[in-house]
Amino acid sequence: MSGRLQGKVAIITGAGCVGPGWGNGRAACVRFAEEGARVFAVDLRGDTLEETLRRTRDAGGEIEPHLCDVTDRAAVEDMVAACIARFGQVDILVNNVGGSAKGGPVEMDEATWDRQMDFNLKSVYLTCRAVLPHMAQQGRGAIVNTSSTSGQRWTGAAQSAYAATKAAVIQFSKVVAVEYAPRGVRVNTIVPGQLHTPMVEARLAGQRSGGDVDALLASRVRRIPLGFMGDGRDTANAALFLASDEARFVTGTEIVVDGGMTARCD
Repeated sequence: MSGRLQGKVAIITGAGCVGPGWGNGRAACVRFAEEGARVFAVDLRGDTLEETLRRTRDAGGEIEPHLCDVTDRAAVEDMVAACIARFGQVDILVNNVGGSAKGGPVEMDEATWDRQMDFNLKSVYLTCRAVLPHMAQQGRGAIVNTSSTSGQRWTGAAQSAYAATKAAVIQFSKVVAVEYAPRGVRVNTIVPGQLHTPMVEARLAGQRSGGDVDALLASRVRRIPLGFMGDGRDTANAALFLASDEARFVTGTEIVVDGGMTARCD
């Protein structure tokens, strides 16, 4: 039985992870490969890709690593060219690069603000800019951009630049979806909530709870009606649906993956 992505080639950015476990990009690589996709796994650092490559190959998938700074236009163009040279096409793009910085507009310095704009938003623009001509020429393609519930509401911390960029990703995706629909390209967004990914231990606990991981986890779970946190596999499954032909009539919209958190009013 063929997989849901059989014969497809997927570029997945942010395919590495800051630690062991199920980050969003790592999980997407494994799930897409399990469903038959050939995966072009992109990250800034090779060491973060090691577990991703091992897990994907253990699952029987075909995966090619590539190092790239997705905030650099020339590097992104080279990345897409390398994918096409390796696999002959690009059918799917999953934009998973991103990260938060604490602070409102007074506390945050201008350099941090600019880095957030580049990291979370310019990276999406550049990768879409590079793959869209190829997808349009093929007459088919699916782009899945990663936003955050922070782009929809207050989620417990002042992170104004992150919230602004993640809101922008949602609207950027809608505009590109409408523009490219006549050319057979679908563009959608996944909106993860407060997941338990390796980022919690590696970065967020230090930013928000003085390094107390258990306290941070407990505070996050209290916001979630389902009473537990998902992980990267949950966002990967949402991205898988949006990238597959099962979503052939779905474009310009979002799937929120947050255990009901943003549906609450408290």
